[in-house]
Formats: sequence, C-alpha cells, structure tokens
Amino acid sequence: MHSRPAGLLVTKAVKYASAISISVNDKFGDAKRILSIMAMGIAPGDEVLIEAEGPDEAKAVVELADFFKNIL
Repeated sequence: MHSRPAGLLVTKAVKYASAISISVNDKFGDAKRILSIMAMGIAPGDEVLIEAEGPDEAKAVVELADFFKNIL
C-alpha cells in the first residue's frame, strides 16, 4: 500500500478509541501507524483481516472494511 491510501486508512483509524490491528499474508500491523501499514505491503486483491478491541470496535471494523472495499 502506498503512502496516500495508507495515510487515509490511518486518518480513519485514529478516530476510534479502540485498538485496531490489520493482518495480511502473515504480517500484522497497527492501523493507527502509517509505517506499520506501509511495511505490510498490502496489494489489491489481498485478503485483509481487521480486528478491533474497545468501546467502538464494531463501528471501527465496519468503516475500515468499507475503506478496503472502496479504496483497494
């Protein structure tokens, strides 16, 4: 994932109080850290798992899933 979409993802993720992690191809990253996301090498067509833990976890997962469907 390039810096622009990674930045958009982080901007969405930091709105939530929940801890949000993303995994793809046996790599894990913190959705609130741009370097973590960029280092994962997410490419179009990759299956991404989004996990959140906290008070707004359900809402966070739905919004970030929509992001991946529409941006990648």
